[in-house]
Amino acid sequence: MQALVLKGPGEVAIEDVPRVVCLKGEVLLQVRRVGLCGSDLNSYRGKNPMVSFPRVVGHEVAATVLEDTPGHPALSAGTNVAVSPYTSCGQCASCKRGRPNACQFNQTLGVQRDGALTEYIALPPEKLYPANLSLNELCLVEPLTVGFHAVARGRVTATDTVAIIGCGGVGLGAVAASGSRGARTIAIDVDDEKLNIARKAGATDAINTKREGLHERLAEMTGGRGPDVVIEAIGLPDTFRAAVEEVAFTGRVVYIGYAKEPVAYETKLFVQKELDILGSRNALPEDFRAVIRMLEQGRFPVDEAVSIVVPLAEAAAALAEWSSDPSCFSKIMIRLD
Repeated sequence: MQALVLKGPGEVAIEDVPRVVCLKGEVLLQVRRVGLCGSDLNSYRGKNPMVSFPRVVGHEVAATVLEDTPGHPALSAGTNVAVSPYTSCGQCASCKRGRPNACQFNQTLGVQRDGALTEYIALPPEKLYPANLSLNELCLVEPLTVGFHAVARGRVTATDTVAIIGCGGVGLGAVAASGSRGARTIAIDVDDEKLNIARKAGATDAINTKREGLHERLAEMTGGRGPDVVIEAIGLPDTFRAAVEEVAFTGRVVYIGYAKEPVAYETKLFVQKELDILGSRNALPEDFRAVIRMLEQGRFPVDEAVSIVVPLAEAAAALAEWSSDPSCFSKIMIRLD
């Protein structure tokens, strides 16, 4: 079968790879759509420390079940599914605490193990989420769940003002989740088009930091208090620091992205503000179910969020173009059918 293989930084090739072997208890899937996200771009650029080469990338997946699954009538042949791309060991501290999304030994598709940018994959049935959604919608489920999980980590309620820094695929998930909880939701980005999409996803306010001062605008919007919750969905030193600087006293900061270099903080703010500083990794089954409910209700601007859908043969060119100008796409999907 064919696969898109990342041979090294900036080097991509479509290659023939061995056809997947479906082990006992696994479900054989035909891959239909694969979305690309910022971690894939970092892998392409050679800046993802968790990726070794060669690697088949791809963890945002819409697929079709090829054979009936014994004991799982919802996974009959022909059913379209979204995919949870994570593994968990069941034995580490995270798993024992009921948080397998942060498993110490997790291996995500396309990161620590070969991913889904290939014709067929095989996965356990518990990693599959059937839903009455289009292929593009199913492919958006996983990246949106990461934002939903961050909002859950931040304990967002309808009485909160939430600032979300970064309106890529993951940030849009946080915007949608915060908006669905009734919070005042402030979307922050440098791209007007992404901010327009964020408004359609549930943002009540928007700040373009290319034109506006972040501190001044947040102070104006919150009466000088600052947001109750700041969610960082970019992964830059400046935005890591801004989250702590701008959040209200006794507020919550949730980090989804991670900076690619050490970050220097004014650590007295942690203590003076008595902050809750939280990491957010991957997503839990309840996050997948929540995103699917939202998409089934038509409460997310799917068409606007997907920039282009290209066939596998054009995936390498799309990656190269995206790398040269990251602002040119909000979401790239690769079509394999």
